[in-house]
Amino acid sequence: MNYHVSISGSDQAKGTADQPFRTISQAAALAMPGDTVTVHAGVYREWVNPANGGTVDHRIVYKAAGDGEVVITGAERITDWTDEGDQVWSTVVPNSLFSARHPFKEELSGDWLFDGAFTAHLGEVYLDGQSLYECEKVEHVHKPEAWSEAKYSEASLLKWTAEVDSKTTKIWANFGGKDPREENIEISVRPHCFWPEKPGLDYITVSGFTLCQASPQWAAPTEFQEGLIGTHWSKGWIIENNVISESKNVGISLGTAIGTGHTRDGDNHSKGGTQREQEVILRALRSGWDKDRVGSHIVRNNVIHDCEQAGIVGHMGAAFSSIYQNKIYNIHHKRIRHGAEVGGIKLHAPLDTQISDNRIYSSYRGLWLDWQAQGTRISRNLFFDNLSEDLFVEVCHGPYLVDHNLFLSPMNFRNMAQGGAFVHNLFAGQFVVQSELSRTTPYHFPHETAMAGYSNISGGDDRYYNNLFLGNEETNKEPVPITFFEHLPLKEREKTEGSGAVMDGVPEDSICYLHPVGLGGYNDHPDAKDKPWWQYTKEEMAELGDAANDILVGNAVLPVAMGGNVYVNNAVSSSHDPHAPSSEQKGIDISIDQNEGKVSVKVNDPDLFRAASSMVATSDLLGKAYHADMAFEQPDGSPYRFDSDFFGHHRSDAGLTAGPFELEKNASTEFEV
Repeated sequence: MNYHVSISGSDQAKGTADQPFRTISQAAALAMPGDTVTVHAGVYREWVNPANGGTVDHRIVYKAAGDGEVVITGAERITDWTDEGDQVWSTVVPNSLFSARHPFKEELSGDWLFDGAFTAHLGEVYLDGQSLYECEKVEHVHKPEAWSEAKYSEASLLKWTAEVDSKTTKIWANFGGKDPREENIEISVRPHCFWPEKPGLDYITVSGFTLCQASPQWAAPTEFQEGLIGTHWSKGWIIENNVISESKNVGISLGTAIGTGHTRDGDNHSKGGTQREQEVILRALRSGWDKDRVGSHIVRNNVIHDCEQAGIVGHMGAAFSSIYQNKIYNIHHKRIRHGAEVGGIKLHAPLDTQISDNRIYSSYRGLWLDWQAQGTRISRNLFFDNLSEDLFVEVCHGPYLVDHNLFLSPMNFRNMAQGGAFVHNLFAGQFVVQSELSRTTPYHFPHETAMAGYSNISGGDDRYYNNLFLGNEETNKEPVPITFFEHLPLKEREKTEGSGAVMDGVPEDSICYLHPVGLGGYNDHPDAKDKPWWQYTKEEMAELGDAANDILVGNAVLPVAMGGNVYVNNAVSSSHDPHAPSSEQKGIDISIDQNEGKVSVKVNDPDLFRAASSMVATSDLLGKAYHADMAFEQPDGSPYRFDSDFFGHHRSDAGLTAGPFELEKNASTEFEV
């Protein structure tokens, strides 16, 4: 059956092309496996809550008709405004407008959400589709000051606040001199745009929509992970060709079901965060978290922006998925409340998940893989203008693979993990390399969810082959201390002693070291070519003295391997890479167009990057990750061979070019990414 929906239709009609329904929800209540819901141009102010899922052979498809923009919004337009003076206007709306929950009453809250300057709520006020900034008091609306944390300070002068009583809600807003009676002013009303309340509705496609202005709650991994649109603990969705924006927290959620995680109502949080997370994983396994039931989604070719927590989030439910060709920007740019779950993409347990050909920029953080990145591949992505770092991998044991990416933000990589392989990347920013001995996290049997063991993160077990390191103005400076949640530029701070913990296992004054562009942060690690620590005899252990204690308790730093890398513009090589070409010359110019989200590359001296290695990187070269005892291999178990570049051009077996691009000899090269 092909149901049709039009703003000129009626829910009492037949839902055919000539007698369409008025709401998508009416079609969603009827659609069965094999059905298609075709939605025609218009604005649909509703929460689409599908009643049924499809099957692997008979999907349920929701698609835009192609006759104009189809908007599904969680907001309602408000036209009744009273002038309060000082460019401030007010309105009063009945609480009956908010059917699912009251976003102007509901506090923004959840695990790993940090305290803020005031109590923030889920509600938003929108001027021409763009959300204003909540503030604490009416006087702050009358006399607005720029929010110091905001990426766009001028935009932060547009403020709102609200008061809720038993029957009505009054909202005050400063629209910067615009008359709300003549503009498109909306307020958030619904928590979701497209979201099944019931988990386990599989094989649904959502294609070609504009989805915007919803108020899902903060999505922590140990709690129910809501989103503006999401799969709600199911299998086989396709979310494609959509524009997704203005979520109070998450744009697309592939994450935890409501019955899997802890909730604040039922848990007093007396246990530490790591223990709670371990319990959630075990509870999910008991409830059927496996490849046959959860994950294997496709998220492709979407534009995701202006979401305040994450563009895409997924705790366990993103396993075995493919996330590619998405454009993600302006994530966590308002920063009224900070938290530990923010990023363009934030995934826990992305087992065998493929993250490729995305561009993530102008956000707080680019990509954050947290716990159980195993079989994960991060390939051909573009990162720039991210405030914290482009890539953060935390307490994972691998194997995870990072190849042919462009990392162009001031800080490229925060590494609090082990078992990574880095092949043919361009790194143009600084690194943090840090162990994490206080938290034990699981690893799995290859290509499945069953757990194989637990370990802490002693660090190492990383491989770097055929990468290009492009120095910046920070190059040649000594490593500098940086705390867990600090970002660039570093703020001046006084050293504190013994301050408490901001989250389990991560004390507030826990010091990492920010290293210059290059691999100098690995100099204290053993080399993979040397004798592994587990082969030491008792006599040799005795000679090690106190250092042997680390080995005996399992805290020995794991070895690293390097080869074929090139360091230019004074980037700093590693002691493990003594024969790598190194130059004070730059040889390459990179210009960034933030408005278009594009990067232009001009290579002035290709020979500077060529012939560093004749070593084509393969699964055989990369070996196995130590703890999981798993090869760096594709999800189907077949090996990798990296003989094509960022654009798919073939690489010869001799005279390889370091970095993402294979370059012709003695010829300048210009291209756009």
